[in-house]
Amino acid sequence: MFRTLGGGDLGTNGAKGTHPHSITELCEEGSRLYTTALRAGRIARVDTEPAPCLVELALLHPDPDDPTWLRPIPPAVALAQRLHPIEREITERRRRSVQLADAFEPFMALGMQTASTSDSITVLEGGERINAALNLATTQCRSELLTVQPSDRVSESSLLRSLERDKPLIERGVKVRSLYQHTARYNPEKLSYVARLSEGKVEYRTIDELVERLIICDEAVAFIPARDDQQVALELRHPGIVRYLIKVFEYLWDRAVPMSTGAPYEAASDGISEIQHSIAKLLVEGHVDEAIARRLGMNVRTCRAHIAKLATALGSGSRAQLGYLIAQSGILKQEH
Repeated sequence: MFRTLGGGDLGTNGAKGTHPHSITELCEEGSRLYTTALRAGRIARVDTEPAPCLVELALLHPDPDDPTWLRPIPPAVALAQRLHPIEREITERRRRSVQLADAFEPFMALGMQTASTSDSITVLEGGERINAALNLATTQCRSELLTVQPSDRVSESSLLRSLERDKPLIERGVKVRSLYQHTARYNPEKLSYVARLSEGKVEYRTIDELVERLIICDEAVAFIPARDDQQVALELRHPGIVRYLIKVFEYLWDRAVPMSTGAPYEAASDGISEIQHSIAKLLVEGHVDEAIARRLGMNVRTCRAHIAKLATALGSGSRAQLGYLIAQSGILKQEH
């Protein structure tokens, strides 16, 4: 933004005038009157009242012979006055860039020797630094973005923000594939958003269980959490690690269900839905309700409701009997 001779953006004393704008956004009336003054060599002060910005921006100054008139500053002079500090700042920034390059030059050769290992894993600590790295990676993404988003309170609170991040990617032709847990289908905001973003540019699928969050950009960089509170993440750029994580994603993707279908919660011929089969498997493995709910991304009340339906379908009268009936029924051996 250009500044006036007095250093303010709006007036020579920095205070707002009646036309609060910069010289790069000169109003239509100001442009007209400045043109008139240049053509005539001067303009009556009273005629400039509709555009006080001309005086505030020092484009007009009092006529020394008659203060009722104002004279225009030649455009070349006005431009030079405003370009000078910008050019000075550019020169200073160039000088700083040279100094930075000189300061790091002795380390560049050493950095090349360790580039294959030390810079392939970066520890990101703190939400601000993690988000900055994610934003930079997604901004540079040109081909495909893969994400795994387990359902929990943290991810639900930031859900729409992460989905909004997909929009500019889609607009520039990046393919987006995201995996959520089946419980995402209970979120009407998510379903509505998916409906708006679909049309072949983005794919969302759900699966019963996801272990951790994962983001991969262009088969080049991946992000995974390094701590349960999500305040520490790892930025991975080692090609071998990234390829391995892509294979993990594809394994899950092939077993997931498109978000638009209702299959995971529809009961099969045996009266048991896919999600209830997942719960049955975890029950037999000895997990308590809270652990099952956490692994499947649902609250404990919903989990217990599914367990009750499972017990009804198998004719169980108690929790102990339910485990036995699950094992005896053979439902865990069935393909769903």
